[in-house]
Amino acid sequence: MKRIALISLLIFIAAPFASAQDWAKAALAKSPRHSEWVTLKHDGRSVETFVVYPESKGKTPVVLIIHEIFGMSDWVEDLADQVAAAGYIAVAPDLLSGMGPNGGRSSDFAEGKTMEAVSHLNPDQVTADLNAAADYALKIPASNGKLFVGGFCWGGSQTFRFATNRGDLAAAFVFYGGPPEKDAMARIKAPVYGFFAGNDARIGAMIPDAIVQMKAAGKTFDIVTYDGAGHGFMRAGEAPDAKDADKKARAEAWARWKILLSK
Repeated sequence: MKRIALISLLIFIAAPFASAQDWAKAALAKSPRHSEWVTLKHDGRSVETFVVYPESKGKTPVVLIIHEIFGMSDWVEDLADQVAAAGYIAVAPDLLSGMGPNGGRSSDFAEGKTMEAVSHLNPDQVTADLNAAADYALKIPASNGKLFVGGFCWGGSQTFRFATNRGDLAAAFVFYGGPPEKDAMARIKAPVYGFFAGNDARIGAMIPDAIVQMKAAGKTFDIVTYDGAGHGFMRAGEAPDAKDADKKARAEAWARWKILLSK
């Protein structure tokens, strides 16, 4: 009962931040880049996946994007476009595909209901969906075969977890997400880069132990914490009513991310 009550409370608190994204939709509508939805089939599932291509002469790396607990929102689509603008093929699967009303996806849920649905997704299904998206992306003719993954909030935790299950990652970028189980860290092969908020005690409390555990496992875990920023600053920092701390953190994190992607 406590878990259900907590989820309901978080939905009430977070829904306005997730739903009011007309600014993100408007930005995407102005993009000159080619984007498309593709349906990826695996193990009896169909995963609707948003793909955006960079304007590039040559082949480019792939960035697999894992959405927040709010599902595949307008902001995630706009973020994928921004990643493509930076020179990468952006691939963002809707992990609620087939889980919505009448077998729909994130956009088919009633407002505020995606958070509860995402929180109940089967971890093995999530991994299989992400693997299907990654495998598809690497076969795109314009891909150069280099694969990155980056995720936000719930997607940040899934990014860290995916790094324990996918051996061909060039790097994993965890935005305000929690670490996987200690024993799973031994399977990580890629460097993991963290982007955390100073005003995010829930996630922040997990990081000191994660640093120790990753070091003990001989893994790279390089983090930056942005003072004054709140959880979700990559999205909140772009909103028209963004707080200065979130706006600053978003700009600095975006600059760092692009530098790390270019290595």
